[in-house]
Amino acid sequence: MEDIEKFIGGFRRFQHKYFGEHSSLFEELKQGQNPKTLLIGCSDSRVDPALLMDCDPGDLFVVRNVANLVPPYETDGAFHGVSSAIEYAAVHLEVSKIIVLGHSACGGIRALMQNPESKTEANFVGRWVRIAENAREQVRRELSHKDEERQIRACEMAAIIVSLDNLMSFPFIAERVEAGKLSLIGWYFDIQQGALYDFDQSINRFRPLVTAIASK
Repeated sequence: MEDIEKFIGGFRRFQHKYFGEHSSLFEELKQGQNPKTLLIGCSDSRVDPALLMDCDPGDLFVVRNVANLVPPYETDGAFHGVSSAIEYAAVHLEVSKIIVLGHSACGGIRALMQNPESKTEANFVGRWVRIAENAREQVRRELSHKDEERQIRACEMAAIIVSLDNLMSFPFIAERVEAGKLSLIGWYFDIQQGALYDFDQSINRFRPLVTAIASK
């Protein structure tokens, strides 16, 4: 119950801030949402996009899943939660940016690299992270001489690129990107250093966007 009390107290602070001090914001939000950015992030409890970006309600349309993965475009009649959110954000909300936000110490990518024994018959996690199997194979091929932790970090970054590529397999995404109406962005949050990296497509590598705070 300690967590629940903490959450209730947090909601009271939220209520005071947004329905009290900044009531005009929620007067607008009551009429509907109009975010300009879709952010696809990881379900990891340490990587809350709104907290990391210091956003107000209504700023981000957020999809979170294990390892912040985007599946390829499919029309097989199955249930597609991530794909439906992408469609809603791009086609209905007409966002102008899609950010794929990966991070260090990602349990999903570690599971992909280490292929641990499944704890359930369905093996949902194992099957899901295979979306980034190409990233794993690339890392194993190119960094076979590196230690496991270095390989996992490289795969975390490579999986972001896989998701960016998979986004372009959606016809309505590719159409908007090619028309200049939509930008695709890949970010990597380094939990250990508190730094943010951006994928630069022109050089095919991640570069520092916000550097770590120097230790005192």
